[in-house]
Amino acid sequence: MIVPFDLIILIFVLICALAAITIKDLLSAVIILGAYSFFMCLMWAQMGAVDVAFTEASVSASIGTILLITAVFKTTRRSKD
Repeated sequence: MIVPFDLIILIFVLICALAAITIKDLLSAVIILGAYSFFMCLMWAQMGAVDVAFTEASVSASIGTILLITAVFKTTRRSKD
């Protein structure tokens, strides 16, 4: 394992996780969650779990993000904040 690469990925995962739970805009949160899934895919691949990385990339990072973006566009805002 390459320790500096692992630390950089871990920092990006933590930044994406914190940003996704603190941001107010839903579309931005979904896009950040997609980035989170991508970095998790890189982390799984770095650890040698290629099958888990492939599943993370194909299901969570791509299809999940597309479905969540579609859901955000189909919702309406009830109140003006």
